[in-house]
Amino acid sequence: HSSSFDLCVMACFIVTVGLTLGFRPKQHMEFTFILPAASTECFYQTTSRNSSMEIEYQVIAGSGLHVGFALISPTGHRVISEFRNSDGIHTVDAAEDGDYRLCFDNSFSKLSEKMVFFEVIINSRSHVGGDGDEWVNTVVSDSVVEYKLEEIRTRMDTVYWHLEKSHQVQTVLRAFEARDRYLLEDNLWSVSFWSCINLMVMLTVAVTQIYTLRRLFDHTKRVCT
Repeated sequence: HSSSFDLCVMACFIVTVGLTLGFRPKQHMEFTFILPAASTECFYQTTSRNSSMEIEYQVIAGSGLHVGFALISPTGHRVISEFRNSDGIHTVDAAEDGDYRLCFDNSFSKLSEKMVFFEVIINSRSHVGGDGDEWVNTVVSDSVVEYKLEEIRTRMDTVYWHLEKSHQVQTVLRAFEARDRYLLEDNLWSVSFWSCINLMVMLTVAVTQIYTLRRLFDHTKRVCT
């Protein structure tokens, strides 16, 4: 009976920890938008001091697949500045509290709009520690001490961050797939268009040659005997 009781307590403990980790505040944001021609769009991300911010963006569709990108701190300092890139990955340690501005620039393109995907991941050091304290405090039974709580917490945190990283990689791969599909469709249209033009030119040349040859033999002179 003692072993059964311990197993029940352990199962309850694992469920409690899983629920606590599962209901963490979301620190991951992703967005896809249309960037009009000759314009600039900015987005704001609230970040606390001593947090790590991972930013990744890709131009999925549009002529040239290039945009400008800038990350501006709450005090107006330009942390990152790029011009005419198709994608980028940046990791920034936030030194200020407040709203960081992510700006995408398409002012150099006067006619073509762009489809841009970007994601932001905030890794808060204080946030990670707070979560561990919260779920450790939920344990009220002394019978689970022997299961090495610290090791369990470390492993579950590792699993949690690995799942977050897997989600990030899958999102990036979907963005790559969307961009490749756009390029394939655009190339298919170009190939089909020029193939039709070449076919029309070949038919025109063939008809012209046949007509010219027939005209040469139609004007033969009759010989009177």
